[in-house]
Amino acid sequence: MKPARKGIVLAGGSGSRVHEDVNKVYPDGYQAIFDLNLEIEDEEFVILVGPSGCGKSTLLRLVAGLDRPQEGEVRVVGASGRIAYVFQDAHLLPWRTVWDNVRFGIEMQPSRRGTPDARLQEVIELVGLAGFEDKFPWELSGGMQQRASICRALIHKPRLLMLDEPFGALDAFTREELWCMVRDLWQEEPF
Repeated sequence: MKPARKGIVLAGGSGSRVHEDVNKVYPDGYQAIFDLNLEIEDEEFVILVGPSGCGKSTLLRLVAGLDRPQEGEVRVVGASGRIAYVFQDAHLLPWRTVWDNVRFGIEMQPSRRGTPDARLQEVIELVGLAGFEDKFPWELSGGMQQRASICRALIHKPRLLMLDEPFGALDAFTREELWCMVRDLWQEEPF
């Protein structure tokens, strides 16, 4: 293993994420990130573990560019904008079917609008939702909703896939099944 550099490096696919001397303090004074240093090798599968409020979600938000640190620098190197983030809740649009929710991820990125329907079907099948393409979110179980959310993230073939406790509200059996699904997908094509 290489010696740790100053900052945080999270690698996925052929790119890396670099955080140097990063500190994140919320308006109420709570310091979620303080001088964290971490290096993760390319195509490594990493799980952040810690008690509630220790900064796991904050770190993911910084890496994804959804938040900024008060101090330090966050750079994304080599990912070509191919970062996907799956939130704790599925955040599916209730008026859209599974197919249209997955397509929504493409609609939000003009450079990807030409993605063929075959790719949508491939991703839907990968996560076990074949046959449910025309269902609305309220017609799906919690586990199926999270699968649809993961589809929306995978449609872009991300170089880095970040999951922020997406299975926390699910029963133990479904949670284990979905973690195994993500592991298997990563083994087939690392993100």
